[in-house]
Order: sequence, then structure tokens, then C-alpha cells
Amino acid sequence: MKFLLIVVLMVSLEAVASAATDRSLNLTGNGVTKQFRTADLLARSDTATITVPHDAAYGRAMTYRAVPLRDLLAELPPDAADTIEARATDGFVLQLPRALVAGPAVPWIAVEDPEHSWPLLPGKTQSAGPFYLVWENPEAAGISSEQWPYALAALTEVASPVQRWPAIAVAASLPADAAARRGQAVFIANCLPCHRLAGNGEGSMGPDLLKPMPATTYLTDPGLRALIRNPASVRHWPAQQMPSFSPAAIPDSDIDAVIAYLHQLVEQSK
Repeated sequence: MKFLLIVVLMVSLEAVASAATDRSLNLTGNGVTKQFRTADLLARSDTATITVPHDAAYGRAMTYRAVPLRDLLAELPPDAADTIEARATDGFVLQLPRALVAGPAVPWIAVEDPEHSWPLLPGKTQSAGPFYLVWENPEAAGISSEQWPYALAALTEVASPVQRWPAIAVAASLPADAAARRGQAVFIANCLPCHRLAGNGEGSMGPDLLKPMPATTYLTDPGLRALIRNPASVRHWPAQQMPSFSPAAIPDSDIDAVIAYLHQLVEQSK
């Protein structure tokens, strides 16, 4: 009996180890999905060691084995989609403009080696692995902290958010320099990954900000500003996940623009 239990335990441990080393990232474009396993990515000829001086998730310099995201996307059939949807295992879903991927900031998919695990994220019980989108020269394209998605499971070429969900777009008649129009761009980059708007969006980590009641109805504008800047200063609960946003990450003018955007959507829905 003891021998049988030992065999069962060994098999179970081998299964767990196999699962840990066989993690994969799915890339989908133009109806084709390619699966990239950890071992395959680490063995690629274009995999390199890169150092990120100011890592958004860890808040310090980090060194990774990583693959150029552009090289991976090039293996998919040509697609006219202008957005890359990055889906994480925790419900975070980023809509990343294709123009950023092709711009002056260089995107990489960092790959966690199961034999050399990354450290735990600050205040969390897991690392940023198994796959993490990191950037070289992020300041060259104004990459926000939310555009560094970790715990990645899939990348999919899709239409832009306003094409997929027209209800989140401000009215075409709104002036080009309107605060709400700027707020739309800031919201899509920083808030839409976690929050939906009247059911529009893919994120599931935070509450819907329009239904069943608009956030601008039960929160004052000063309250919204404080909540965006530092959620814990307004309300706190053990499962709270929303991070604080420093002025460097989102300036006061951008927070005001997001609030103007939320008010605009409420007006458009009347």
C-alpha cells in the first residue's frame, strides 16, 4: 500500500511539473490560432536577454528572457485589424492599438522559465509569469502602466474598441479638442481593461461604470478624482485590486478628462 501511494504521489508530482513547464501563449489573427509553449519560446533564435530599467509591474529594474512581439505576430496571416487584445488569466483584458506595437517603443513577450521563476509581484502571491508584455523605450510612445499586461494567456488581433462597441464612443459632433474625447482615449488605455461600460468591453476585474447606475450618479467628481488617484483613500476592502495612479502615470488633466467622458456617455444615453 505504501509503495502504491508513493507511485501515485510521484506520478502526481510529475504531472504538476509537466503542466508548469508546458504553459502556452495563444496568438490569433485572421481566423488562425498559433500556440507557443514556454520551452519553444525560450529555444527560439530571436529570444534575447533584455533589461527593463523601470518595470511597470515590479517597480524596479528587471531582466528577462524575451521574444520580440513583432516577430510572433509576423507568423500570423496578414490581418487588417488595428488592435491587439491581450487577455490575462485574472480577467484583465487590454485593447492595445496596433500602432503602438509598430511604434518607437519596442514590445517583447517575457517568458518565465519554470526552473528560474520570477519573484512575486509586490503585494501579491504570484509572479508576472508565465508571459508578460514588457517594453523597451516605453517613454518614446507614452506607454501607460496598464499597457504592461502580465499573466498573459492570449493575444488576438481584433477591431478597435469603438468599432466593436460603438456605445463607448463620444458623439462625432464633439469638438476634436473636447475633454471627453481625450477622456475616451485615456479610459480605453487605462480603465477598459478592468471596467465595462453598460456591458461594453471584455474586462471583468472591476464593476461596470454605467450600469446598473452610472458611477457619476453615486460618486461626486472630487470623489472620482480621489478614487482614480488612490482607491484606498476612498474605500478599501480585502479583495480590492485597483491600483493607484500617480500623476506621472495619469496627470490631473487626464483624470478630469476621464470624468468628462463618463458624464458625456451618460448624456448621450438620455
